[in-house]
Amino acid sequence: MKLERLISIIYKLLNHEVLSASMLAEEFQVSQRTIYRDIDAICAAGFPVISYQGIKGGYGMMDGYKMDRSLLGSYDVYSLITVLSSLSSVFEDERVKGTIERLQTIGPEYGTPNLSVDLATRTTGLDVLPLLRTAIMQRNIIRFDYINAKNERTTRDMEPLRLHFKHSNWYVYAYCRTRRDYREFRLSRMMNLFLSPELFQPHEGISQKAGNSYSEWQDHVENVVIRVRPEALAEVLDQFHHVDKHFDPDGSMTMRIPVYKPLEARWLWSILLSFGSGAEVLEPFELRGILREQLKNTLKLYEEV
Repeated sequence: MKLERLISIIYKLLNHEVLSASMLAEEFQVSQRTIYRDIDAICAAGFPVISYQGIKGGYGMMDGYKMDRSLLGSYDVYSLITVLSSLSSVFEDERVKGTIERLQTIGPEYGTPNLSVDLATRTTGLDVLPLLRTAIMQRNIIRFDYINAKNERTTRDMEPLRLHFKHSNWYVYAYCRTRRDYREFRLSRMMNLFLSPELFQPHEGISQKAGNSYSEWQDHVENVVIRVRPEALAEVLDQFHHVDKHFDPDGSMTMRIPVYKPLEARWLWSILLSFGSGAEVLEPFELRGILREQLKNTLKLYEEV
């Protein structure tokens, strides 16, 4: 514990001009006398620590003293700091914060970050992620209620294996004890999570697959063709950017969106209906009928308005 504290103090001194003994003592929850002894030990190890007197006094490293930067270039450091910072903000991991401080000591002295990553979502409570990560690291069983794609509610027991962030959503890949198979659960559909004290042992030959295989997915993909009116271009592009698209003479845009089983993809129906009159489905024809029925059912809810 003392060695870890000494290393942390060294990196803090490298990252800050002056730090007071009281500030360090409060952060590491030790006495100021202990901090004085730690500073003496750091000086004895050859680090050029300078003591500053006065009201704003404290300790700092000698000007010009830096760690060796030959291991990583500025681009590498910026990239690592960006990713780690986003993880730190989501998981509130003190170890990650410590790693960021160490990386900052070998980063460039000047310049501003040119990249930012936000792993938060509008649908997922961030308080769930630290719980799941704890369960993965400690191998705790998790019990939760789940709403599947068919809107069926079930109670599941799972052995969480890893977290995914894809398509702007968080997922957890786990062995589902209820279904006795590996499953991928979307966090926004998980409720009433309970971390059980019961621990699990990894299964032999853990499946690395999640969801449908590529060949199966490809066999059921169909292009959904939509025409987007000029006033809805930005909204639709936010949802479907990396697809085949071209502008029409009237300023509208035609898109071809590859979708796995579009006549069963309720997520797609919701997105298309959210565009209102800004987008029209041209193909497949059956999907037009599905959206029409969805609109009729919605209108029934507001017949008295």
